[in-house]
Amino acid sequence: MNDIRLEPVLGGDAGLKLALSASGLPTEDLEDAECSFFRAVTSDGGTVGYAGIEACGGDVLLRSIVILPEHRGKALGKALTKETLRSANVSSAVFLATTTAAQFFENLGFVVVQRSDVPAAVLATRQLSGICPASATIMKLDRPST
Repeated sequence: MNDIRLEPVLGGDAGLKLALSASGLPTEDLEDAECSFFRAVTSDGGTVGYAGIEACGGDVLLRSIVILPEHRGKALGKALTKETLRSANVSSAVFLATTTAAQFFENLGFVVVQRSDVPAAVLATRQLSGICPASATIMKLDRPST
């Protein structure tokens, strides 16, 4: 059941908004131009979650990975995160902000970084400049150098 595919959805998608709201995740900036959102769909066509990315110059902000409650505990969050990261340019640095899931993202190769080490374009996003609390943990995907 970890085999999922991503289907693009608009920021105004009712299912996306409902899933984020129900999980306590922000929805204020879903329709910003730099944001791309996806519905995670299984081979039988059922929706299991949502994810997004936001372009920040040459870097990317990973947005709101959410698995619908009835599908949690099946490793779909890991599969959704990895599939979403495939949609980002391989040369882009990938950042995220979290208040509750640092351990989950550490297990996927993200490391905690200081705000002072985050590029200005990422810090200027609505997520990091005002929606997420200053106490949020900022993380960066630790990709092996080639």
